[in-house]
Amino acid sequence: MGRLAQTDGLTEIQRDILATVRDFVDKEIIPVATELEHKDEYPTAIVEGMKQLGLFGLTIPEEYGGLGESLLTYALVVEEIARGWMSVSGIVNTHFIVAHMINAHGTQEQKDYFLPKMAAGEIRGAFSMSEPGLGSDVSAISTKGVKDGEFYVLNGQKMWLTNGGTSTLVAVLCKTDEGGSSPYKNMTTFLIEKTAGFGPNPTVPGLTVPGKIEKMGYKGVDTTELVLQDVRIPADRILGGVPGRGFYQMMDGVEVGRVNVAARGCGVARRAFELGISYAQQRSTFGKKIAEHQAIQFKLAEMATKVEAAHQMMVMAARKKDSGERNDLEAGMAKYLASEYCKEVVEDAFRIHGGYGFSKEYEIERLYREAPMLLIGEGTAEIQKMIVGRRLLEEYKIAE
Repeated sequence: MGRLAQTDGLTEIQRDILATVRDFVDKEIIPVATELEHKDEYPTAIVEGMKQLGLFGLTIPEEYGGLGESLLTYALVVEEIARGWMSVSGIVNTHFIVAHMINAHGTQEQKDYFLPKMAAGEIRGAFSMSEPGLGSDVSAISTKGVKDGEFYVLNGQKMWLTNGGTSTLVAVLCKTDEGGSSPYKNMTTFLIEKTAGFGPNPTVPGLTVPGKIEKMGYKGVDTTELVLQDVRIPADRILGGVPGRGFYQMMDGVEVGRVNVAARGCGVARRAFELGISYAQQRSTFGKKIAEHQAIQFKLAEMATKVEAAHQMMVMAARKKDSGERNDLEAGMAKYLASEYCKEVVEDAFRIHGGYGFSKEYEIERLYREAPMLLIGEGTAEIQKMIVGRRLLEEYKIAE
């Protein structure tokens, strides 16, 4: 396995979980990932395998049928899965965010109804905040929910839903205009159950998932739009039962999601390093293996240092969240560092492969197309730096 990206202080249970997932990745994901990715084919067999391992319920409390593990355990599992194929980690990420939001903010009825089914993988979640013209300005959402008796009528268009077609539960952020002058108190999260598939939804009149968005990478997993036209949702499907709390619920979910994206960056970078150092010991130029050239050794040293630094930053952010402390500073740092380092490590591995790195026969070609998504997912580098900068000014504010 190598000495990089090791985590101190894990329990025996955590080590066993990670060993099981690592074995699953090596046997069930890596051998088929590139073929499935090139076909843009949903990894049905892999998802079934993850259900059997209990990964969809990894962090859901035991009382609801889950394993009750920490965010750290989950992040380390995601790192292993992303090392095999980043798209597979995306399938569990949005599911986990929705499960976390329900567990942290849902009513008891919502927990009792959704969490056991989510733990078993029977219900799989998607997370819907972004819109076509929204970008990072969440306060500018235009999808609206209007109260109508015991229902809310939803209208609008959402964008960039991971698992938008294959999911059966979507947490959708809408503007509800019931919280006064602050835009952040006028947002509400609705839990919408639907049938998996594309086109007009047969069980939710007015809800449409138009189809998959074609992407340069991050294939296999479906990324979609979500169109809502007079969709009627019962008021008891408001997350937490009270309108106006949606922004804060979503930000809590995004905060955990940033740790997840950092973990994905760590996993992809580690795989790129493995491919690069392996190829460097096989390819010969000027009469010796390229790993013996100082220029390549320097590159490998830089790559390994970045893999290690990103991993330890990600672990710190996960542990901070698990402790119950505020972790937006650490999560922002981890997501920023891991995604940027991932891009750099993948590019260096690509360079080590030379012309062969440009061939679809080599795995590094896939990683080269996957890494850019991490630069924008769960908030761009610029957003992370803005969050980190503001928090630092809070922490180091001078007395006036």
